[in-house]
Amino acid sequence: MNAELLIMFTLGCDRAYLYAHPERDLTPDEVQRYDKALARRSNGTPAQYITEHQEFWGLDLIVSPAVLIPRPETEHLVEAVLELSRSVVQKQEQGQEPRTGMSAPHEQLQIVDVGTGSGAIALALSKELPGAHLQAIDISHEALEIARANASRHDLASRIEFRQGDLLAGFPPASLDFVVSNPPYVGESEEDSVQLEVRKFEPRNAVFAGPTGLEVIERLIPQANTTLVPGGWLLFEISGTIADRVRALLAEWDQVEIRNDLQGIPRVALARKP
Repeated sequence: MNAELLIMFTLGCDRAYLYAHPERDLTPDEVQRYDKALARRSNGTPAQYITEHQEFWGLDLIVSPAVLIPRPETEHLVEAVLELSRSVVQKQEQGQEPRTGMSAPHEQLQIVDVGTGSGAIALALSKELPGAHLQAIDISHEALEIARANASRHDLASRIEFRQGDLLAGFPPASLDFVVSNPPYVGESEEDSVQLEVRKFEPRNAVFAGPTGLEVIERLIPQANTTLVPGGWLLFEISGTIADRVRALLAEWDQVEIRNDLQGIPRVALARKP
């Protein structure tokens, strides 16, 4: 698969063209470009950083070493937000959900993607909830530049407000309906169990949270409790190693749930503000 991606990258073509032209010979310049790409890959550089592209939620995203490479598992987080947002709207329309809980139907939902990186989550949600007000936050200026470029490429820039900041600092109390995040959640004590190419090439502060892996989540939960409206939802990605500790941190929240990914690994934590 990596070889196929690299040859498509070299030729600037898609998979359909590649298989439709098996007789295509590489020019000397293309051979040189392909050899350089292979050399980088053999050194451990992720193929996505070589091609500068990764697909997420059907969107072709630009990626660079300034951002974490979006992964299919994170799509479970997007699915959970969409499920909850549609459920809330349906209950409101049926008069089962008080307007004093969530702010309004999904056309006015206030959603924040904390630690947006490439913008993958914010773009996916904006694509599926075109009327919602999306804000995407990251502490990294370089990451925000990538996220803005991705939003522009997919004509979503007008729907998403990008802000540089540390988690939810500066947000007014009770102003958000959803706080969504794929935070760093790997502990430094687990470093040896992380793939070498992740440790070596992906941004360390997007992977490792600190000694335990909970350091960012421990800050995010109380901030979300302040900034969410009553009945608002906090959702974030986790790993199986911290699932029990995350559940304990959410003990005072309502409807706490840990959802598994397709491999049966705890992947998404969600909780509703009382």
